[in-house]
Amino acid sequence: MKTTASHYRAGFTLVEIMIVVAIIGMLAAIAIPNYVRARSNSQSSACINNLRQIDAAVNQWALENKKVSSDNVLLSDLTPYIKLNSASQIPGCPANGTYAVTTVDASPTCSLAGSVTPDHVLP
Repeated sequence: MKTTASHYRAGFTLVEIMIVVAIIGMLAAIAIPNYVRARSNSQSSACINNLRQIDAAVNQWALENKKVSSDNVLLSDLTPYIKLNSASQIPGCPANGTYAVTTVDASPTCSLAGSVTPDHVLP
């Protein structure tokens, strides 16, 4: 008796592979903008928190050194009042901005204020 062996090829067709690639592309198109938005929101929150710490350090420095509201402040004056990073510097803006303080009564500012969304400004 003659038996025929049937050989089935296992694998995916081109159409099946194209459908899977299209689905992965659609998921990436949805996920990437959300990731970018979440990253910019977290950078803004971290920057605003750093600005709050700098503002508190300015106030503490002014009280301890008997400064008035019109006196000038340098960031280097604040190093004893802020937890420094591993390079022994005041932490910088996570979005690569720079911080500036002018006088005791003025709020510290970030160089990215007004140029990114969400804004890097103290409320």
